[in-house]
Amino acid sequence: MNFYSIATFIQKFYPQYYSIETYPVADSVTIRKVKELWGILGNFASTPIIIDNVSFKTSEQLFQMMKFKDAEPVLAVYHANNPKMTAKHWEKTHRREDWGQMIVDAMKFCLVQKYEQSEAFRQELERSKGKYIVEDQTSFPKKTPDTWGVKQRGDNFVGPNLLGRLLMELRDNGKLDYALPADATKFIEHLK
Repeated sequence: MNFYSIATFIQKFYPQYYSIETYPVADSVTIRKVKELWGILGNFASTPIIIDNVSFKTSEQLFQMMKFKDAEPVLAVYHANNPKMTAKHWEKTHRREDWGQMIVDAMKFCLVQKYEQSEAFRQELERSKGKYIVEDQTSFPKKTPDTWGVKQRGDNFVGPNLLGRLLMELRDNGKLDYALPADATKFIEHLK
């Protein structure tokens, strides 16, 4: 198994999200690039989030930092131009042992913070009502989408689409339920 693959974590700890979904292209809104239509729905969109008086540029930055407890990787990811790739560099040696058990709850936490703090995000999410939300990875070089997205297959998008599913759940319910370990945001202490 690929160390960075999260499918095994989802299957073991979040079986309700372990599936391949199909969505008609004609009935879907697609997250592709930040500067494109619907881009604000993606985790790389510039929607600052403040937690304990510390500002995070994007929900992706916050999510990536939640993987760590130690100061060195936390500071490196916080100051990185590309938090995802910097986090990947540190994961093999410093990733939280319980990351797999909290990964979906961490994403839910980040999305809820973004929802509560960004009016533009809430408005765009509301505007997507009646449509499926998918993270379109059709242009990615890999043959299959990762756990977060889909690839277009004819008139459908097919894939796990975990990000889209969480966004639709948030949109339709106005909240996401999550349970995190007590020290889930303790890493913020390194940033004060």
